[in-house]
Amino acid sequence: MEKKTPMRTHKGAGYILHEEVQHPTPALLRAAQIGVLVHDEPAFAEREDKDALLVVSYGAARKEARALAVEPLMEAIAAENPETDIYEAYTSSVMRAKVKAEAGTEIPSAEEALNALLQGGYTRVAIASLHLFPGAEYLGMVDLFNAWKTRFKRLVLGAPLLYWMGQEEQRDDAEDLTRALQASLPPTTEGEATLLLAHGTQHPSNAFYTALQTRFEMAGWKRAFVYTLAGWPRLEHVIPLLREQGVRRVRLVPLMLTVGAHASRDMAGDAPGSHRSRLIEEGFEVEVFQKGLGELPAVRELYVERANEAWDKLRA
Repeated sequence: MEKKTPMRTHKGAGYILHEEVQHPTPALLRAAQIGVLVHDEPAFAEREDKDALLVVSYGAARKEARALAVEPLMEAIAAENPETDIYEAYTSSVMRAKVKAEAGTEIPSAEEALNALLQGGYTRVAIASLHLFPGAEYLGMVDLFNAWKTRFKRLVLGAPLLYWMGQEEQRDDAEDLTRALQASLPPTTEGEATLLLAHGTQHPSNAFYTALQTRFEMAGWKRAFVYTLAGWPRLEHVIPLLREQGVRRVRLVPLMLTVGAHASRDMAGDAPGSHRSRLIEEGFEVEVFQKGLGELPAVRELYVERANEAWDKLRA
């Protein structure tokens, strides 16, 4: 007898165009799609179902980072979706080149993976995103979804870790991540603060960091601060807040899927320009918590939920 996996239920969403919009353009219809994206191609309705789950991340170059954060996450997704054909892809060409050079492993781009699945006879594909929020990398996945959706019987693109913020009865991803981080990190005592380093972006989606900071404050996590390497706020914006609150000891934490060069070098390195060195020079005691989000079981569970959501939309 075929083993049946229980279906998980998720609240769907979509932007409803005003009733007076009689002839919406294709671009407007695409813009109205939010949440998990699903496309069914009518021309392929009679084709036999052959399903695959494609898990896409920015990527990780270091073997240790993949072993500690990415591989356990892939294993957790596989455990939740037994007897499922699961594949992996990286959006970063830099990460793919480094993995090939250092480990001799070929990890495809998302487009290469979709092409391989198509050539392999798969007719329905769910794409699970391991990106932090819908920034430039994830929007590239949306473009890829729209470019490839007519080539499959059904194509699904799942949401990143942070997407919903409690609007229209949706879940609050920032609140969920806050709770997961609080459960995973050592508590701050009097005179301590936790600084979480994110990469940051010039894209307007950088505002997700502000939303996350607000959820920290709403949860009573008063001495936890998100800061960025290449976005806003940066370390120089946070240091005055530490002084205002009488902070003497700082814990540095990467708000990234894996511990890569940014976390080990820019955040925690010994060079004079590292964040650790700058904070010590400013008179703070510094502790480093070197674990990526994929290494934290409570956060990993959220990533698995996003993958489950995409897979369930494929099978619904």
